[in-house]
Amino acid sequence: MCLPACLCGLALHLTDALISDMRKDLHRVVAIDGPAASGKSSVARELARRLGFAYVNSGAIYRAITWHVLQKAIDPSDTPSVGQALESVKIACRLENADPRIFINDADPTDRLHEGRVNEAVSRVSRVPSVRAVVVQKMRDYARSHNLVIEGRDIGSVVFPDTPYKFYLNASPGVRLRRRAAQGQRDEITMRDHADSSRLVSPLVVARDAYVIDTSHLTIDQVIGEIIEQLTLKGLAR
Repeated sequence: MCLPACLCGLALHLTDALISDMRKDLHRVVAIDGPAASGKSSVARELARRLGFAYVNSGAIYRAITWHVLQKAIDPSDTPSVGQALESVKIACRLENADPRIFINDADPTDRLHEGRVNEAVSRVSRVPSVRAVVVQKMRDYARSHNLVIEGRDIGSVVFPDTPYKFYLNASPGVRLRRRAAQGQRDEITMRDHADSSRLVSPLVVARDAYVIDTSHLTIDQVIGEIIEQLTLKGLAR
């Protein structure tokens, strides 16, 4: 999915009045779920900018924790040790210019979050119940003081099940593999999908009332336009 050089067309889908009404009603959550390389990050970040909401990438929090576990030379499959590693760690989530930054014991691992070893281990670490409990709490803390566009795999189904603004983005495996390769990443999409959808805690599922969009042949502009139309129909401006 390529970001068009000009996104001016988005204004056609989002009126000034709608933006104004959104900003009056505080702490609304737009949940965007989906598998790896479905376009969640690009869409969620730009949608948040257009709405004036804060953008949260839940996967970045899991990746930061995974990076910490690996730094401590802990086997990601050793559930008790992973849980113990979180008992003494300080995890701070801060919003800087509406973008989230995750600090682990005051270290900022942003540039390390997509290393090969993190890609390989994040599914195992993120399925640990104590890890998920910490991340869910962090995201709910954000929502107490910010309107959010938040992306992940269980945002609409588990983290914010009561939000009426739920979307699920998907794309064909072949398209997602090409997107990952274009980003210089080599995740095994099939294995990642299986791990995310089969885990016992907060598996990747389509929330019952989520609006599903196949992004395989859509631009970011088109996906956001469709989301905006649905937000309007759902009465977000009320």
